[in-house]
Amino acid sequence: MSAEPILAGAPWLTAGGTARVLQLLNANGEEARVVGGTVRNALLGLPPGDMDIATTALPDEVVRRAKAAHIKSVPTGIDHGTVTLVIDSQPYEVTTLREDTETFGRKAKVAFGRDWVKDAERRDFTMNGLSVDANGIVYDYVGGIADARARRVRFIGNPDQRIAEDFLRILRFFRIHAAFGAGDPDRDGYLACIRGRAGLATLSAERVRMEMLKLLVAGGASGAALAMAESGLLQTLTGGVVYTGPMSAMIAIEGELGLPASATRRLAALTVAVTEDAKRVAARLRLSNAEAKALDSMGHRWWRFAAKDEANARRLLYRLGAERYHDRVLLGWARAGGEVTSSRWRELAELPQRWTAPKFPLRAADFIARGMAEGPALGHVLTLAEDAWLAADFPLEEAALAAIADQAAARVNRDQKT
Repeated sequence: MSAEPILAGAPWLTAGGTARVLQLLNANGEEARVVGGTVRNALLGLPPGDMDIATTALPDEVVRRAKAAHIKSVPTGIDHGTVTLVIDSQPYEVTTLREDTETFGRKAKVAFGRDWVKDAERRDFTMNGLSVDANGIVYDYVGGIADARARRVRFIGNPDQRIAEDFLRILRFFRIHAAFGAGDPDRDGYLACIRGRAGLATLSAERVRMEMLKLLVAGGASGAALAMAESGLLQTLTGGVVYTGPMSAMIAIEGELGLPASATRRLAALTVAVTEDAKRVAARLRLSNAEAKALDSMGHRWWRFAAKDEANARRLLYRLGAERYHDRVLLGWARAGGEVTSSRWRELAELPQRWTAPKFPLRAADFIARGMAEGPALGHVLTLAEDAWLAADFPLEEAALAAIADQAAARVNRDQKT
């Protein structure tokens, strides 16, 4: 065990809502500390993120003190000891110290306690088992300070036991490594994940989706995905072949274009070769409707971009809209296997920035004026005219539009007579 004043004077700890919550709970024989990822992030020089606070005070006492101090409290998980305090619209999750009495996945039975060591030992990784008090003293009962400084993601205690308590920790191992680790994943943890992979089948799709999407936008996503693929874990999760090369290329392309990381684009590069893949992955991970549609659109004939010139690309941009077009181009680029710095692919990807598709100028009235009756034929003639307009490269001159309308109307009338 070590206790070092590493974070003494940290602004987020000594002022604002955090300081107020700690002051509220550090009285009358009770103690409170900031715990978990906030402490880890501070040691790594990262923004603190969500504020989690542990306390020796029982949940009812936390609520009583908050009420006396005119602080809003929300019983977000009071049966498991968690109360959320809200100060200036900022939530602070306060949880009473706990220890497991029985463990069976997420439904472990817990008892409230006052032992900071046992509370730390029930957490997942050493760098997440740290706590800091109001004076900035960091308490380390599990070797988390050294592991955080070495960017080493390591299970607390027996990795197999930690995983058996909640199989989502397999995914969290790779996700936390991708976000905060360096080098290869910890070997003991990696082998334990492989041994426990059958337990992934017990997880809800929603929990898997959440961890996967977070993993895919982490800084070390490429290496973590490769490690998961080599162990067979990714294939188990997605139910099909995975493509780590295109995903790495997608990450590089986003960097080349200065784009923010996109979990959906990276997931498509990793798992989607055809639209059937998109449907399978969307079902396996229970993606949102928007995510599923984006994946399906990217997987639809992305390979055709390899042969497209800019005129053809403009037609596709018109059909898809800027966002869908852009994502499909990037998937084609990532799967092309060429240089990430390719000027041709960059030109295709940046087309929406330099060209805006005009609206189709012909309307139903233009064809009614040519003797077309309202009904199915009118919709058909509009479709034919729009196709011809696209093939002619979006002309807007009246003479060109009149010729397109005349030809489309004549064709429909001719078809109706045969």
